[in-house]
Amino acid sequence: MRLKAYLCASGHIVSTKGSQDESRDMLSSPDRTPGWLVVIQTLELIFHQAVRNVRKNHGNAIIGLLLNILQTVMLIAVFMMIFIFAGMRSAAIRGDTLIYLMSGVFLFMAHVKVISQVAGAEGPTSAMMKHRPMNAIVAIGGAALGELYIQVLTVMVVLFLYHAIWTPIEIYQPVAAFGMLLAVWFAGLSIGVVLYALKPWVPGISRLLTMLITRINMVASGKFFLANSLPEAYLHYFMWNPLFQSIDQARGYAFINYNPLHTSPMYAIYFGMVVLFLGMLGEFFTRKRASLSWSARH
Repeated sequence: MRLKAYLCASGHIVSTKGSQDESRDMLSSPDRTPGWLVVIQTLELIFHQAVRNVRKNHGNAIIGLLLNILQTVMLIAVFMMIFIFAGMRSAAIRGDTLIYLMSGVFLFMAHVKVISQVAGAEGPTSAMMKHRPMNAIVAIGGAALGELYIQVLTVMVVLFLYHAIWTPIEIYQPVAAFGMLLAVWFAGLSIGVVLYALKPWVPGISRLLTMLITRINMVASGKFFLANSLPEAYLHYFMWNPLFQSIDQARGYAFINYNPLHTSPMYAIYFGMVVLFLGMLGEFFTRKRASLSWSARH
């Protein structure tokens, strides 16, 4: 006891009580990042990923935007020629025929483009996933947000040029019509998540389904006809499609003299919520079982 007291007084033995208390405090209250800060960091990563996706196809973002605008304008021009030569102008709503076509083409482009972008986002076996902050939410959110940015700018530029050069435009309820664009974007995002979860297992079939959805929606989206003008015998062939319902509703918001009777503005939202839930379940299942050897095999 005397030796221990002497060593403690001389400083050779240091009491461990303080260090034990500090260790206990560190274990009881770990330094965790607040939840709101994690959300902000994730949103920041999604923003940077969206910028990367916008610049991925072309180094100059402005040229990439112009290419998308040119593609949209060419599609509108082709459909206008079909309308003229096939004598289908009488089937359109009384009013501006180009606005009638634009309301279908804009929503069609937003829907199919976001499907292809989300389905082709960085998968669990890609090199980008080796970086610690990168995850599936950032990859999917960046792809969807980048495509929404491109499509919204395209709509604004095309409508402004048409208004300034050709003729003044008048849209009955522009906010609600833009809401239909967001609805089909969300529905396309949910379908893309399902294809994204399927891609590591069967990448060939995932690409084939993406192309097949685009081809089917060339006809099944209802760009050329109205739901009110379809016979009841054929209407049920199109009612399953959220793009068909949203285009019909968008024309109801764009034209004062058209009232959709068979479609719902909320169908695309409900459809997207259900499909997104199933897609996230599939993505979680795939991420737990993904292997780097899959990309080498395929």
